[in-house]
Amino acid sequence: MATDAQRYEQLAAFISDNKRALFDRIAPLRTRHVTVVLEDIYQPHNASAVVRTADLVGVQDIHIIENRNKYTVNPDVTLGSSKWTDMIRYRERGRDNARDCIRALKAKGYRIIATTPRADGATPETIAIDAPMAFCFGTELTGLGPALLDAADEHLRIPMFGFTESFNISVSAAIVLYTVMRRVRNSDVPWHLSDAAIDALKLAWARKIVHSASHLEERFDREEGTGGPE
Repeated sequence: MATDAQRYEQLAAFISDNKRALFDRIAPLRTRHVTVVLEDIYQPHNASAVVRTADLVGVQDIHIIENRNKYTVNPDVTLGSSKWTDMIRYRERGRDNARDCIRALKAKGYRIIATTPRADGATPETIAIDAPMAFCFGTELTGLGPALLDAADEHLRIPMFGFTESFNISVSAAIVLYTVMRRVRNSDVPWHLSDAAIDALKLAWARKIVHSASHLEERFDREEGTGGPE
């Protein structure tokens, strides 16, 4: 059975030189030290803008809770960024999807950080960055639900100096992710993916752009089983 690195090299023969160079440059810059949680975001523009921001700052995973509202993206806003990020969805009927998301993140060692304009806690400039962080953003009108607020290990606020109560959610996510990721990259925190995770990520990207990748992989497996091409 081929390793992820070996399988990627096989599929890479069907990828342009430019795209392979991009994969080689960008994959080592991705991180799961920081992740995003979006709860019941219903405006496609905002949902899409957060995906685009996550991609641009190098955050690989986006956790999406769909209790009341279906999460949809606008391709005119994402500009393809949804292809390169991983969306983990929690949307089973009859389930408390917020609590399922919290359990999954805590099992992976994440601190649950609730963003709220009413918090008296840390800011993006002051929050501790040594342990993995899951920044949670709620609906445009009501913010985060009680499950996430109650489960939060910390609360985060963005300092504001105007009359209105809060930033637009996509703006809030951009401020938080850009500020925190700039601090993380300038620190000694081990934020990089492992070599194995980088191999797996490049393979996942290749599978998204190589036409009939699954059929090619079946052919590769047959050839490996017989010792050579048919």
